[in-house]
Amino acid sequence: MQTNRSIAVQQSDASPQGQHGKPLEPIPGVLNLVLLPVMIAVLCGLLWLVSHTSSWLVLVLAAIAFSFFNNTMFSLLHESVHGIFHGNRTVNEWCGRLASAFFPTALEFQRIFHLGHHQRNRTEVEQFDYYRPEDNKIMKYLQWYGILTGIYWVFSPAGCLIYLLCPWSFKIPFLSGSSSQVAKQSGARAMLSGFEHANGNRIRLEILFSILVQIMLFIALDLTFLGWACCYAAFAVNWSSLQYADHAWSELHVYDGAWNLKVNPIVQFIFLNYHHHRAHHQHPSVPWLHLHRYVDKAEDRPAFIKVYLSMWRGPRPLPDNEQVEPTTEGGADL
Repeated sequence: MQTNRSIAVQQSDASPQGQHGKPLEPIPGVLNLVLLPVMIAVLCGLLWLVSHTSSWLVLVLAAIAFSFFNNTMFSLLHESVHGIFHGNRTVNEWCGRLASAFFPTALEFQRIFHLGHHQRNRTEVEQFDYYRPEDNKIMKYLQWYGILTGIYWVFSPAGCLIYLLCPWSFKIPFLSGSSSQVAKQSGARAMLSGFEHANGNRIRLEILFSILVQIMLFIALDLTFLGWACCYAAFAVNWSSLQYADHAWSELHVYDGAWNLKVNPIVQFIFLNYHHHRAHHQHPSVPWLHLHRYVDKAEDRPAFIKVYLSMWRGPRPLPDNEQVEPTTEGGADL
């Protein structure tokens, strides 16, 4: 599952078909508009059930169900991030804000990180599965198992709160300074670079909107903190694991560095084809409904469970002559 060649991203790689302009396929806007309220109802029902059941078995099963269906909601948010949830931009943005409230995060906050990820994918700052001789191994292992245990999810809502209260902290030298080895290995400098020209007021308003939605859920559904925490802990582990399982040990290439993972068809539908991740990186303008058409059936398609279990053995030494350079072409249109 590894390659042994040095890769440099050429200019031709920087503009995959459909990255600019109209999507390659029609946007299933009506279907997405049906899925969004259905998922809201399902998630609210599961949150209520976990908060009001006296059975630990029901609590565990409902929390696990929540972890899967909130990934459906995240996939809808992901579509909004790319502007392919709905053809009407206003509808796309407001539905994205509503979906982001269930993560919880903020649409523009997520957009900055995610579109940046498309530019940095499998570059040195996003090679969490490999370590170099100069890397701090303790930090590398903490990052790795932080992903597998769901701690990775915490950074998004926590980061939103920090941005809301202390937006200047995203520019402190410890994180943004090029001389910081910690910032370099963590990828913090690269990840925060997108906030330099961000609309801070818009991001803070979206964060406040997500907080308001969460407060309304607690009041309207009479949620308990224990019930809420169980649901989101299960979601954190489920979501975090997939976020890197679809990249771990893949080719070190900005657009080809992901897997089209094999998974149960039911799970694949619940995640709205998110496991077709290589197809997504190659064609980010293709809506989820059509991604299967861009999966090469002859390519190596490892099973999700195989990659996931291999991840628990920890990061590996970077193979010789493996490198990939980031691209700065067309990032805003990804």
